[in-house]
Amino acid sequence: MKITVAIVEDEKTYSNALKKIINHQDDLICVAQFFNGKEAKENLEQYHPHVVLMDVQLQDMFGTDVVKFASSFLPETKFIMCTTYEDEDTIYEALKNGASGYLLKDESMQKITESIRESVEGGAPMSHIIAQKVLKFFQRRQNTDKDLDSLTTKELEILKSLSEGFLYKEIADQKCISIDTVKKHIGNIYRKLHVANKIEAVNKYNQTKH
Repeated sequence: MKITVAIVEDEKTYSNALKKIINHQDDLICVAQFFNGKEAKENLEQYHPHVVLMDVQLQDMFGTDVVKFASSFLPETKFIMCTTYEDEDTIYEALKNGASGYLLKDESMQKITESIRESVEGGAPMSHIIAQKVLKFFQRRQNTDKDLDSLTTKELEILKSLSEGFLYKEIADQKCISIDTVKKHIGNIYRKLHVANKIEAVNKYNQTKH
């Protein structure tokens, strides 16, 4: 039985190139093409493809949102992002929403067809540069978790208040402590998190909420 593939890509030239190379394989077949997110969300279910090649930036919505929506009713389908976007936020959003692979469009067609097969076999195909970024992201995340674990309960509460935009005086009033005490806690927070200012501290705190 052939591996069925659907393509969600708004660049028709690239979509047709993908379709041609897929159908040229003995074990693969393209069963559907969609050129925007709305079409994909409305029609993917009827095809139940083994694999979906999904662009990130569609004309009408983000492909990551389509993955999140479609994976709820196509739990066995593998979604592989195929895109030019390589920033960490987009990669993380795609994986969080259910993508099982992430390829850059400058990959060879051979790499893409191999990735389709790999995903069906339970793999998580990624472009080399994407795999490196995923690894670095989780290494940083692990280090951040360790730093946050070193904070006291009071320091965590104050950091949370900082992340919510409260001023020193407001935090002091909330906790029934002096502003000087708040400043002392914040100094300890900066030292333990290895940061130099409030923005860096809040960013580290927010990373753990993903």
